[in-house]
Amino acid sequence: MKQVLFVVVIFFSTILSIAQTLSEKDKSAIHNVMAQQEKCWNAGDIDCFMNGYWRSDSLKFIGRKGLTYGWQQTLDNYKESYPDKAAMGQLKFDILSTELLSEGAVLLIGKWHLKREDNEDLGGHFSLNWKKIDNKWLIISDHSS
Repeated sequence: MKQVLFVVVIFFSTILSIAQTLSEKDKSAIHNVMAQQEKCWNAGDIDCFMNGYWRSDSLKFIGRKGLTYGWQQTLDNYKESYPDKAAMGQLKFDILSTELLSEGAVLLIGKWHLKREDNEDLGGHFSLNWKKIDNKWLIISDHSS
């Protein structure tokens, strides 16, 4: 009886761990959004860059100035901090981990680096919470430092 119970526990543990694995399709979709954001940023197009974010007043962005709520306010803050292409520089993301938290929710952790010619280079780390909304992966919370 103990052997049967042990086998049943192992079986269900295996099934649950498989069910909690991020599919390659979803991982690729999220990484493609990140690649598109890099491309938009490097073209000097902050509006295009923001397409990776949830267009909602509930979007959260946490940066050096604290917590900002909302897609529009986050866009406005980016435009204020990076008023032109020279200030924006060339963005490079380094993805360190992409982890499924639950069905339809992912945590992505990485590093960012801005190479700028006339200004000091900038860089730091970020954690992004992603949610699948209308079959599209979007950033719902960004903590960048």
